[in-house]
Amino acid sequence: MPTKTSRRAAVAASSPETAPRAKRDRTHYLYIAVIIAVALGVAVGLAAPDFAVELKPIGTGFVNLIKMMISPIIFCTIVLGIGSVRKAAKVGAVGGIALAYFTVMSLVALGIGLVVGNILEPGTGLAVTDAVKDVGHAQVDAEAKDTTEFLLGIIPTTIVSAFTGGEVLQTLLVALLAGFALQAMGQAGQPILRGVEHIQRLVFRILAMVMWAAPIGAFGAIAAVTGSAGLDALKSLAVLMLGFYVTCFLFVFIVLAALLRVVSGLNIFTFFKYLGREFLLILSTSSSESALPRLIAKMEHLGVSKPVVGITVPTGYSFNLDGTMIYMTMASLFIADAMGTPMSIGEQIPLLLFLLVASKGAAGVTGAGLATLAGGLQSHKPALVDGIGLIVGIDRFMSEARALTNFAGNAVATVLIGTWTKEIDRGRVDQVLAGQLPFDEKTLLDDGHETSAEVSAEVPEQGGEKELAKA
Repeated sequence: MPTKTSRRAAVAASSPETAPRAKRDRTHYLYIAVIIAVALGVAVGLAAPDFAVELKPIGTGFVNLIKMMISPIIFCTIVLGIGSVRKAAKVGAVGGIALAYFTVMSLVALGIGLVVGNILEPGTGLAVTDAVKDVGHAQVDAEAKDTTEFLLGIIPTTIVSAFTGGEVLQTLLVALLAGFALQAMGQAGQPILRGVEHIQRLVFRILAMVMWAAPIGAFGAIAAVTGSAGLDALKSLAVLMLGFYVTCFLFVFIVLAALLRVVSGLNIFTFFKYLGREFLLILSTSSSESALPRLIAKMEHLGVSKPVVGITVPTGYSFNLDGTMIYMTMASLFIADAMGTPMSIGEQIPLLLFLLVASKGAAGVTGAGLATLAGGLQSHKPALVDGIGLIVGIDRFMSEARALTNFAGNAVATVLIGTWTKEIDRGRVDQVLAGQLPFDEKTLLDDGHETSAEVSAEVPEQGGEKELAKA
């Protein structure tokens, strides 16, 4: 017996020193490679723009690799979270609070964009040629669905098609139904929960493998964006771009930072440092979807309960599009000024409220901001569609700021909703942000410790009324 004990002690003493060090070193080099790839992509895009545009499929391929993991990750996360909660009303409470918060923040983002857009008036003095008009009308072909089609589209044709169609909200619906069904099954559903947990581990391990292609994907994406837009588009529309970037910056580091500090007592810079690799991934791919699976894993590791993460993050990716709200506000005002028909406040507000609803129809589509804007203007103010061609050249650059702002808003929302529902372990949050509990970059899960259902059971206990069952 002493021999076994000593052997176990030796293994326990040696493994924490060797394995974590290897994980840190490898991922450290991976993200240094991403930074180098981004710099090379910009250089190639400026030096050989025609060749750089041909590299676009490389970036698209990497983003598609990430997208193929989103549906199974969302399904596993929500099923494990809801299936282990005894009271279904708690899941409904989380969803209700999330939707209310998303609506309020969307209106705040619209308001900020409205103020800045009216102050800058960036479109004044630009000319709209026939070629620009043709480009603008071409964007309407990609018009987003209307609200009715969007709502009906949440229901998949079959349970399986929810995973094959790539629709986040369809996966969310199926996962919610499966989670509630397992919840109603009680102990009989525990073997299924354990099976889903093993599948989740497999899916996250595959995602960790896919991430090693990030430098190649980042190089192709950035080179194509730089090569297709070039410096001329940046110079002529610099005021709009800089105004948009500044507005997004103010929204994140004033509005979101104040909410995070007041509600959760966290510093936004410390919080974003924890999510630094996700921000880098979004910056290099211009897609917030590329970081969705990692955001789910990191929020759970941070100490937010699985039900809150599983409901807030996927729903936020469709309904909490703060960057897109700001973009559509400023782009609408820019186009109206460029067309020589500036809108009064009385005209601006109805248009923007309409765009607030219309944006939900294109939720989750990479680069859908321009298509949403085109579809919204075509339905509400067709005369402005002619001017959309003015911003096509820089839309990809603006999409990066949109994606970064959307991601930041959803990350902060997850912590806020976890705090309001008392479904967050503040002690663990402090440890994680202090670097005492490093995130496992190899598995993206806390393997070797509690099971997922046990983690869900522990987090809400401090709220006093969260009764969760162990898987």
